[in-house]
Amino acid sequence: MITWIDFVLLGLYALGMIGIAIYTHNRSKSVNDFLLAGKKGLNGWMSAFAYGTTYFSAVIFIGYAGKFGSAFGLASIWIGVGNAIIGSLFAWMVLAKRTKNMTHNLNSKTMPDFFEKRYGSQRLKLVSAIIIFIFLIPYSASVYSGLSALFETVFRVEGWIIMIALAALTAVYLFFGGYFATALSDFIQGIIMLCGVVAMVIFFLANSYVGWDLSELMSNVDLNLFIFDHNPSGKWLYDDGMSLMSLILLTSFGVWALPQTVHKYYAIRDDKAIKQGTIVSTAFALIIGLGAYFTGALYYFFKDLFPGVLNPDYFVPNMMTLIPTGLIGVLAVLILSASMSTLSSVSLASASVVAVDIYKGKIDKKASDKKVNWTMRILCLVFIVISVVLAVLNEEFGLSAIAYMMGLSWGVLAGCFIGPFVLGLLWKKVSRPAVWTSVIGCLVLTATLIVVFGYDKNNWACDFGRALQDGFGCSPLIGVICMVFSMLSTFVVSLFTKAPDAALVETAFAKAKVEETAERTKETAQETAQEKTQEKEVGETA
Repeated sequence: MITWIDFVLLGLYALGMIGIAIYTHNRSKSVNDFLLAGKKGLNGWMSAFAYGTTYFSAVIFIGYAGKFGSAFGLASIWIGVGNAIIGSLFAWMVLAKRTKNMTHNLNSKTMPDFFEKRYGSQRLKLVSAIIIFIFLIPYSASVYSGLSALFETVFRVEGWIIMIALAALTAVYLFFGGYFATALSDFIQGIIMLCGVVAMVIFFLANSYVGWDLSELMSNVDLNLFIFDHNPSGKWLYDDGMSLMSLILLTSFGVWALPQTVHKYYAIRDDKAIKQGTIVSTAFALIIGLGAYFTGALYYFFKDLFPGVLNPDYFVPNMMTLIPTGLIGVLAVLILSASMSTLSSVSLASASVVAVDIYKGKIDKKASDKKVNWTMRILCLVFIVISVVLAVLNEEFGLSAIAYMMGLSWGVLAGCFIGPFVLGLLWKKVSRPAVWTSVIGCLVLTATLIVVFGYDKNNWACDFGRALQDGFGCSPLIGVICMVFSMLSTFVVSLFTKAPDAALVETAFAKAKVEETAERTKETAQETAQEKTQEKEVGETA
């Protein structure tokens, strides 16, 4: 039952976010401040929480946990494990330092800016900026839709009202504070998310319908695939090993090339912060991922209470109606925290590519830093408005479900950019034609799989006629196919085409080596000085 206590908690959260905007408004005077939190950068904890809270949003708690937790049962926790190991630990180990060094060497502030300076192509910068802006919109809209489902079910508030209120709150602290405000709020929101997800799991396990007894749930697990099938007479939307694997790969490898998550590496302070961030972000992802999907799996115990609820987007919100007074507000703040952190990062990433890469890079190359900064702030608001409008249309016309919108967005962006970005950090021979092959090829491949040939596996229904109705049901697998294509095409085409200008490549790679050498020299000098000090102290003692 909802009481005034729950609304007070929501009000306090909103006031806290506004307070952050006021506190940080002087920290975003330049483009560098607004995008990268200034020259010093962020420490490991703040960078890790910024990464984790951007990674996980209302989509995982509402859309993914409800749909795949209920369909896969306990097997869905493998998605959370994959997100922690592949999407956080391996991603930070492979990308963080290399991205930090190379973007510093090339003086690039956005992913399109990185592509231009890494591969020497202004057209590539323009095209990638347009793709990012367009395909981040459905992801942002999916987050708004997730919050709409929560508040409609639990608080009995119209979804469009919540979308507008959340958009306004996000716009305030993003407009005034930029990335530093986002990172500071992410740190606070991350703590809320950790506490909230632990409280949510404990409550549902202790509920009388579960009673800490998972034996019934475990008895329905197919150990061959570790797939939970509580509907053996029919087919679920996702009900085999390939489906589960496609979700693990999309959500775990996709973040390796998403502009809003990659951006977190740009602003890391130093190597010490990277080591901290690697550990913290992995632990954060493991707790949030396992908690969210485990909660979705517990819907098995509560499904009989909601016989008329057929839309998976409303499974978890209906479970939350069983939560006691006060705790509902806490968990609502959990979902809000996850969503606002993602929305601010996505909005910032999208607005920056238009302001820096299109406006400054193409339309007005002589634009002042102040002008670009204000343009970016305004574009953040524009992006938020467009996302809300799309989310409202989604509610009105049912064009797509939450999980599908997210899958389409991640699949296209990761498919276009994972090869050029990841291999571009690791390998000097990546060529400009290879990058174009990945970008254009993945766009064509996505459209072909969805529209022309279609894809019908276990009722995934991706033919053109049902694609709009079912919301691009096969988007996770299509995204994985596009990522594989991107990596392979980038590698193969690079073998047979000319690499970018040698001086450009050496600028990207050689300076990073110099910095690493300097760091090692500095560390060696410090160790030598410590040893001499210790020897001196021993001598004096003797």
